[in-house]
Amino acid sequence: MPLNFEAALGIHPKTLTLRTQRAELLAHNIANADTPGYKAKDLDFAAILDSAGEGVKAVRMVTSHPSHQGGLFNEFGQADIKFRIPTSPSVDGNTVDSHREKAAYVQNALQFQASFRFLNGRFTGMIKALKGE
Repeated sequence: MPLNFEAALGIHPKTLTLRTQRAELLAHNIANADTPGYKAKDLDFAAILDSAGEGVKAVRMVTSHPSHQGGLFNEFGQADIKFRIPTSPSVDGNTVDSHREKAAYVQNALQFQASFRFLNGRFTGMIKALKGE
């Protein structure tokens, strides 16, 4: 009987990809905490997971200047990247709340670790099953 990794692993590999992409967005927010006019962004994680049945593919982000760094985002594109609603917007138009962003980054890292450990356990179980243990 062939081994079906998608059935065995479920949505967890996709969540790792999304958590990585969310970490990039949160890191950009933290790095731009003092940039005038910068708008904090985040992934709409629930909406992405709801529509993740098709799979997650990384696509290059559009840049407006050749020297800008392009990042990788999921196939769902800008529709799932939302601007954060500021709790206390600054005078210069920057909406980054450094404390909130850092807390979200740590929470995202912990959730990444949880998914990774779950996947590690699944792989360990599959290896044991293949060995007949």
